[in-house]
This record gives sequence, structure tokens and C-alpha cells, in this order.
Amino acid sequence: MAKLKEVNEKIAEGVIDGYKKIEQGVVDGYKKVEQGVVNGYQKIEDAFVDRYLTREDETVEEAKARLKSQAE
Repeated sequence: MAKLKEVNEKIAEGVIDGYKKIEQGVVDGYKKVEQGVVNGYQKIEDAFVDRYLTREDETVEEAKARLKSQAE
């Protein structure tokens, strides 16, 4: 009986380790996708601000700060 209990514990540990590895892989994959989407959005936003909303000799960051203060 003790041998069976040891085998069951080893199996349980293996299943738990496998689950944790899969879970971490899914979380890492989601974070990479999320970061890619955020970076893509920021590039599009910066390009729009640069093209349509900046004033003469104004950087994108300065234009964003100006727009934010105007919105408040």
C-alpha cells in the first residue's frame, strides 16, 4: 500500500508540474501578444499625432502633453 501511495504522489507531482508549465506558457504567450498590440497602438497613435496634431517645431510628446492639458 505504501508503494502505491508513493507512485500516486509522483504521478500527482508530474501532473501538477506539467500543468504549471502549460499555464506559464499560456500566460507568457498572452503577455507577448498583449505587448505587441500595445506597441502597435502606440506607434499608430504617435504617427497620427505627428501628422495631424503637432504644431510647428513641436515634438509628439509635447503635442500629447498639450492635448492632455487641453482635455482637462
